[in-house]
Amino acid sequence: MHGQLGQNNIKVHSRTERRFRCTACGHTFAATKGTPYYRLHTAETIVTVVVTLLAHGCPLPAIVAAFGLDERTVATWGQRAGEHCTQVHAAVVEQGQVATQHVQADELWVKKQGGKVWMALALAVESRLWLGGEISARRDGELIRTLAQRVRRCLAHLGILLCVDGFASYVTQFRQVFRVPESRPAGSRGRPRLVLAPGFLLGVVVKSYQKHRVAAVSQQPREGSLAEIVTRIQATGGTMIHTAYVERLNATFRSRLAGLARRGRCLLRREQRLRAGMFLVGTVYNFCTDHRSLREVRPSSASHQGRPQSPALAAGLTDHVWTVSELLHYLVAPARPNLDRFRGQNRKGAITPPRAGPRQQVTV
Repeated sequence: MHGQLGQNNIKVHSRTERRFRCTACGHTFAATKGTPYYRLHTAETIVTVVVTLLAHGCPLPAIVAAFGLDERTVATWGQRAGEHCTQVHAAVVEQGQVATQHVQADELWVKKQGGKVWMALALAVESRLWLGGEISARRDGELIRTLAQRVRRCLAHLGILLCVDGFASYVTQFRQVFRVPESRPAGSRGRPRLVLAPGFLLGVVVKSYQKHRVAAVSQQPREGSLAEIVTRIQATGGTMIHTAYVERLNATFRSRLAGLARRGRCLLRREQRLRAGMFLVGTVYNFCTDHRSLREVRPSSASHQGRPQSPALAAGLTDHVWTVSELLHYLVAPARPNLDRFRGQNRKGAITPPRAGPRQQVTV
């Protein structure tokens, strides 16, 4: 039953110690198993407050001074929370359930100790949902390809409009990733040819600079006609090809991730910590942030502005705005193991020897 849900095999083992027991294997485990709180001796409320501050751009030295904690302890909590948010993003967002018509992607450089790295982000325009990001030491096609693969895992259909900047790898890599087998008559032999998904549109914004200032901006259709792209943009908000929404998301990440602040002193050292911080900020933005532009319109006579909505709620991935505590307590089902690789092995991992056949008689 490893990795399966709804089997009714989890029972209470100790209410005092907050432990549960699995009736299938007989093992007991703590209630915090699978969460960033596992085996921490600090109160959960303090850990939640610290992670919330980290997810909203509070520098690590300020948290250390305010709570009297060790710097390595705070960094470890942020790393564990980021790894947990990575699993939550894969389990909820990257399940092919995001129905969107307009996606924007962009990349930004991050200064770290000893150099800089590139971070590529993608956004669903209608719900403002962050679809994921990738980090690489080089701004090349491999970075864009991994981002395109992550975006494809999120989408319910591939007939989207993609708006990007003038980086040439966006066109080549998204064209390759968003291919599907060509429909062929029944009985055809051979492997079907891969063609671009029907309804996929691609628009590029090319900016020309003079003396470090934008001198001209041109909109160029790369897949589909300009009329089709403009019609799709008008249906999702806008008039021409642009990347304004994802650029605003870049500003959100720079304000909420202390290492991304321009001319800041909290420089990052390792890409692993940057990746954890990216998923922590992105997941808190998706599930725990009340986005003002997504609030439901209410009559003017109402005393409040409208029901709060997060990007995940607007995308239909959840039914309410989460708290950071709910996010950190969210349990992700473990992956089911591949039992085929355990065949022919005993419980200790040794290969089971074949059965001996009947003893042959030897004549002398």
